[in-house]
Amino acid sequence: MLITAILGIGVVGAAHRTVTTKTSSGCAADNAGLTLPTGFCAVIFADGLGGPRHMTVAPNGDVFVMRQNRARGDTMVGGVVAMRDTNRDGKADVMTRFGPTGGTGIAIEGRFIFVDAMSAILRYPLATGAMMPSGPPDTIVKGLPTGGHAARNFVLDGKGTMYVNIGSNTNSCQVEDRKNNVKGIDPCVELETRAGIWKFSSMEKGQQFSPAARFATGIRNATGLAWNKSNSSLYSTAHGRDQLFQNWAPLYDEEKSANQPAEMFMQVTGGDDYGWPYCYFDTDVKHLVMAPEYGGNAKDIGRCTTKKTPLVTFPGHWAPNAMAFYTGTKFPARFRDGAFIAFHGSWNRAPKEQAGYKIVFVPSTKNKFDGKYETFADNFANGKLDPSAAEHRPTGIATAADGALLVSDDKGGRIYRILYVGTK
Repeated sequence: MLITAILGIGVVGAAHRTVTTKTSSGCAADNAGLTLPTGFCAVIFADGLGGPRHMTVAPNGDVFVMRQNRARGDTMVGGVVAMRDTNRDGKADVMTRFGPTGGTGIAIEGRFIFVDAMSAILRYPLATGAMMPSGPPDTIVKGLPTGGHAARNFVLDGKGTMYVNIGSNTNSCQVEDRKNNVKGIDPCVELETRAGIWKFSSMEKGQQFSPAARFATGIRNATGLAWNKSNSSLYSTAHGRDQLFQNWAPLYDEEKSANQPAEMFMQVTGGDDYGWPYCYFDTDVKHLVMAPEYGGNAKDIGRCTTKKTPLVTFPGHWAPNAMAFYTGTKFPARFRDGAFIAFHGSWNRAPKEQAGYKIVFVPSTKNKFDGKYETFADNFANGKLDPSAAEHRPTGIATAADGALLVSDDKGGRIYRILYVGTK
């Protein structure tokens, strides 16, 4: 891969270049190692990026990705990488970097690019067609809680509103976090400032984080936020809690704990409460049950009758890290109402085999979801289903300007480009 301009990246070089044989479609002969449905193929859009998380795409096709902070020697490397494919071969050949720190969230709206700076959301001016901001950033929101689940991903509705994920600081709001047979704090005061979605203006500068801006609650970590333009609604995924077997044996055995609780896909409206930490969704009984920290016995519903339930559920510990509704026209029509979810994979199915590490498609008909889903892209981990051993882990997902699907990988530092080349 030829990089014609690199400013401050420092991790893309000869040692990181991936040489692949391309087919007549422009894709890699081996689909960059991915397993895809018939009619689809893949190519590596960029490589060696060093922890790319969520992405956003400019109207001219430039791709901007937020890199999480990572230590390299005595310095931390993060910030935004902007990428452009000047010769239209499906691979980035111009890159540049800006921003002093890295996180997860990123979005473009109008003449601005918004970025996650951990404890704040910043907004840079970005001229049409530019890869670099034209000036310093404004602070849109400050004082966001840090620590715990630290991804500050967000989504913009295109009408001046921003929704921000504030993940929980703990696993299940115990008096002592992640300890065996320790009860939960009741009421869980963490919910005042964590484990939910917060709503702010995307136009107003200097907003201060406050419990008063909470939009929805009881969501342990909503790392996948997406705005569905077709029905003007907010959707989210949620990571379920960990360590049912480790903290609450013999109430839970290894098999039960590996698959519980469900990872969730939800439509979120103002005032919704999805139940964390008091409740979790059990995929065996197919409803919410009380958590053991709050007197649950793996079957009683109790206080969970008042909590909202998800649209679609997935097995435990797949770790949904991003979601995007497909907004292109190049995929077959059945994909245009549905959502793609990037499952990062986790560690808490142990000692059972880990799972996730793939892209799933959730179909819908006129924004109606029937609970079904299907694997769309797999083998990112190359068979090594473990966080430390996996070669690649899907993290971010976006629709490219030409209708391709972009998938970022924060383990191997890669961005994949998935195309449809079959007959519609």
